[in-house]
Amino acid sequence: MGNDFTKVANVSDVPEGTVKVFEINGDQIAVCNAEGKIYAIADFCSHDNGPLDQGTLEDCQIECPRHGARFDVRTGQALCLPAVMPIPTYKVEQRGQEIWVGPKQ
Repeated sequence: MGNDFTKVANVSDVPEGTVKVFEINGDQIAVCNAEGKIYAIADFCSHDNGPLDQGTLEDCQIECPRHGARFDVRTGQALCLPAVMPIPTYKVEQRGQEIWVGPKQ
């Protein structure tokens, strides 16, 4: 547990199937509760920089609301067009009921 992690929320603040955005060091980070596990991704689509938190989170995929690109929240991989580039993912630690987000993976 390093000092490069920032507490962003409690687990109860991000119910399963939801996404909440937090600003950490000037970056917009989308914290996703997918299938009961917490993930953190950059809150932008690699296709057009649109906000992903406004899209649908289903299973471990988030869909951009603008053009339908989908990303795997576990890896950041683009799963369908029009996006072809991955998005950054961030390390996450759950410390008790607290969610801590760390550096990019």
